Amino acid sequence: MDGVRLDRSGATAVITIDRPDKLNALTLAMYDQLGAAFAEVRDDPRIGVAILTGAGERAFCVGADLGESIPALAEGRFDISEWDAAHQKHTTLDKPVIGAVNGLCLGGGFEILLSTDIRVAADHATFALPETGIGVVPAGGTLSRLVRQIPYAFAMDLMLRGGRIDAATASRYGIVNQVVPAAELTDTAHRLADELLARSGTALATVKRAVRELSALPLEEAFHREAVLGQAAFTSDDARAGLAAFAARTPPVFPSRAS
Repeated sequence: MDGVRLDRSGATAVITIDRPDKLNALTLAMYDQLGAAFAEVRDDPRIGVAILTGAGERAFCVGADLGESIPALAEGRFDISEWDAAHQKHTTLDKPVIGAVNGLCLGGGFEILLSTDIRVAADHATFALPETGIGVVPAGGTLSRLVRQIPYAFAMDLMLRGGRIDAATASRYGIVNQVVPAAELTDTAHRLADELLARSGTALATVKRAVRELSALPLEEAFHREAVLGQAAFTSDDARAGLAAFAARTPPVFPSRAS
């Protein structure tokens, strides 16, 4: 059955866009399910990190099912802001999300990837924002995010011309962190998740919150806010445990990971 599913592997949640026969194109219901999955990761204290991927080997996600979404938009039955949760706009999810790109990453799928924190791609993955070719724009966060994440000229070329790039080019642009053979993608994503789970949950959440809050502030104001967030982290239970373990030369046991 088509949908978005969330499976747990210890403290790692694996969110899978599961419609492989349609290249994991998202129906309107699946957008709602993806937003709900991100909310579950945010709210469940047993989850420390999430991996987002697509079912099958052909596609991560090719965006919206245009046969459903375009008529709904054209007829005014629905507003694109209803996709905000799936695109992690206005998010308060302070746990790391790893994108594992296993094939085509196009349109809205590319936009969803841009909402993740660390990204690994299979070597056969391809990326594109083809929206201008059908008279629309990548408004699932990309108009705001992409020029903040990668150099301006690369971002504008992707958004204006809509051409496809391969995984190596996506890595060179700074869209993905790492390119691996397809057979190694899942294991690589889980290794990254395990590395993150070995670190302080409080510190990771502070980093995500700071990046989200400080990027839009003037520099001096951002420095002041950074000091407040930093002070809270330095006086946290995790910091006390981590500094004590460092002094004793033992692995830290962070209270934030106690569950």
